[in-house]
Parts: sequence; structure tokens; C-alpha cells
Amino acid sequence: MTSPQRTYWLEHAWLDTRVEPGVALDVRDGRITAVRTDTPAPPPGAEVLRGLTLPGLANAHSHAFHRALRGTVQVGSGTFWTWREVMYSVADRLTPERYHALARAVYAEMALAGVTAVGEFHYVHHTPDGTPYADPNAMGEALIEAAADAGIRITLLDTCYLSAGFGEPPNAHQRRFSDGTADAWAARCSLLKERDHARIGAAVHSVRAVPAEQLATVARWAEERRAPLHVHLSEQTAENDACRAAHGRTPTRLLADHGVLGPRTTGVHNTHLTDEDIALLGDSGTGTCMCPTTERDLADGIGPAVALQRAGSPLSLGSDSHAVIDLLEEARAMELNERLRTRTRGHWTAAALLRAASADGHAALAWPDAGTLEPGALADFTTIALDSVRTAGPVPRLGAETAVFAASAADVRHTVVAGRHVVRDGAHTLVPDVPRALAEAVAALRA
Repeated sequence: MTSPQRTYWLEHAWLDTRVEPGVALDVRDGRITAVRTDTPAPPPGAEVLRGLTLPGLANAHSHAFHRALRGTVQVGSGTFWTWREVMYSVADRLTPERYHALARAVYAEMALAGVTAVGEFHYVHHTPDGTPYADPNAMGEALIEAAADAGIRITLLDTCYLSAGFGEPPNAHQRRFSDGTADAWAARCSLLKERDHARIGAAVHSVRAVPAEQLATVARWAEERRAPLHVHLSEQTAENDACRAAHGRTPTRLLADHGVLGPRTTGVHNTHLTDEDIALLGDSGTGTCMCPTTERDLADGIGPAVALQRAGSPLSLGSDSHAVIDLLEEARAMELNERLRTRTRGHWTAAALLRAASADGHAALAWPDAGTLEPGALADFTTIALDSVRTAGPVPRLGAETAVFAASAADVRHTVVAGRHVVRDGAHTLVPDVPRALAEAVAALRA
């Protein structure tokens, strides 16, 4: 049955290359049917969105349970590897019910930050001793349901995670991540079904976690379904050193040799790369998901995003460990990190950074018809205030700079997904008290 048409009137709208005042969007059945500019006043019956409306943002890399680490792993010093031990302690306490409650709150926090689709890099599959649940996808289903309850789209990147390191069996914490073999992973993953709000993709956790001879199984599963395939890649120099010791080549070369790279593949982080690695990723059209707030929180380093994009690798953005959930900050940080590294300014335009946070992120998550405000696109968009202490002053018609270089997630006033108001006037319409939901879900994992 066709739903009634709904009209949103946007005080200002970013239409890919420019900001237009007075734009009316007609929406029906979850899609934009018309974009009318030169509309100085709201049409009768239109829902009015004051501020600057952008396409919905795509969080291309998320580990929902890492949200429980915020404010604890920042204490003291350490490395990625000491951080990982704390992360394991949280993963050990997850159940399907606890994970649903936490993810629902985390995804609601994302909606409050203007995120309309999330790529959930999901590897906590089984009970803590590695025994499958009665429903072998109970944890993944909890995440899919949580996204629906929070009103956003999800691409569940079901992750193959088989080894503690090159040739090492899973440790005690990792047993619940492992299916034993890539074939067993593929059989379980094949039971997952897509829904209107959910896509199913695949992930290789890392070259250290999937034996080289089993990489092709994961790649073939994704290729047969034309599904997205993501992989943590060269986040740490220690991973590169161990890969060279085990295989005599870099992680990127190993992935290339086993058919993992390609235009539906996204490497997450891509931090410590050789010139050959960059060429392999660019020539194959493999994407790059940068997660600047996590990469700086974990002291991982600054990846060669400019060189990767020039080589042909599309850029997307993710909040990863959720040290903060703010895709505008991720976009800003990518540019500002590069400024610090090179001591020059202006590596990307604000429009290019917003495309990484929206259209290119959605494409990496198999939502290619999202991320733009044009007829036929999914009716997913978000509005930032132009009268906050951060955004007051700049002239919106100048471009997207106000959103990228001044605004934060705190300035999001509205988020619409499939034409439905999920966040209205800064309040979530489906999860009434998001801070309380977060506090209770995190407390349950620390009890």
C-alpha cells in the first residue's frame, strides 16, 4: 500500500555542491519524490526543519559494545594491546539481552548525532566458552533488532575471527568470536536474513585473525552475494611485522593475493601502509574507512588518507570504539590530522568531507541510494542548528563549512529515516531517555 505524501520544508539544505535556502522535500514510501528549491515559505502542512539539513550520516565502522569502555580506558597510559584486555573483559559479559539493550541505546545516540545508517563490525557470536546459542545468530539478531528499535538502518558486517594470531588458536576471551573455520562461519552467516532496515555483509577481522588459506572463503561468500566486505587493515605496526614474519609480505599484499581486495571491500584504518600497499588498494578500488577519534584515542597513528584517495580508494568514516559518537568530528579530524602531519591546510573541501561522512559511507555499507537529497534517494536526512553557541554567526549559504568546522553532534536537531522523524527538536522519538538507557546498559555490564 502506498503511504501518503509528506512534505518537509528545509530552511537551508546542502544539495551536494551548494547550500540552498528554502527547499521543500516531498517524501513517499520512505523515498524523496521531489526536491523543490526557491520555496521561501513552508508549504501548507509541511514539517518545518529550521537549520541546515544534510543527507543522513553513515557511521561505517562501529563496535557497539565498545561504548561501555568510554571514560574508563582513557585512565592512565598504555597501548592498543593494553586497551584490548579491558575490551575483552566487557565482551566476556555480553549476552543477547544485554547486547540488545546496549546497542539500542548506542544506536539511539547515533541517531541523536545525525547518523541514519551504521556498519556494525560484529564478532561476538557465541557464548563465552564458544558454544553456539540455540539460535546461532542470537547476538547478530539482537543488533539488527536494536537498530530497528532505535530507528536507524544497519549493515551487519558479520565477522570471521578464527585465530589469536598467525598460527595461534583463539585465547580464552576469543573463543566466543570463533566459528572454528571459515566454512563454518559462512554456514552460520548464511542464515541471516536482510530486512527493510538491515543489510548483511561480511568482514575479515584482520589478517592475524583469519588464516591466509581461509581468506578466500570469506571473500567468495561476499562476492557471491554482492555484499560489502570489510577488514581491519594495518592498524598497528606490530600486525605488519607479524604478517611479514609469517608470510613474507604486508597485510595488504596478503589480502590482494587471496582475492579480498576490490570495489565492495573496505579496509578499516589503513594506517601503516607502504607505497605498494596504497597502490594495491587504489588500483583495486578498495575503500578506506578512517576512524580518527579512535585512532587518536588509541595512539594508533595518522593514516595516509590523502594518498589513498588520490590512488583511487574512496573514503568513509566511522566512530569505531565510540570514544565519541560524532561523524562531524570524524570529518573535521581527518582534515585537521592531515594539517598537523603536513603543516599545510585545505586537503579536502568541506563538501568532500561531508561526502565521506554521508554518500560514500552509505555506499560502503550497501546503501548506495542514500546520502543525497535528490528524487529517488532514501528519505534519510539530518538537520543541525544554526543558532547554537558553536554555529551562530557564519552565513549558511557560503557552504558546508559550518557543519564540518563548527558544528558537533550536540547541534543535531532533527533526524529523519525513511521519511520518519526519529529525532525531533533534539529528542529521540523512540527511545525517550537515551542517557538513562545508556547508563543502565553500561551498568549491567559492570555489575
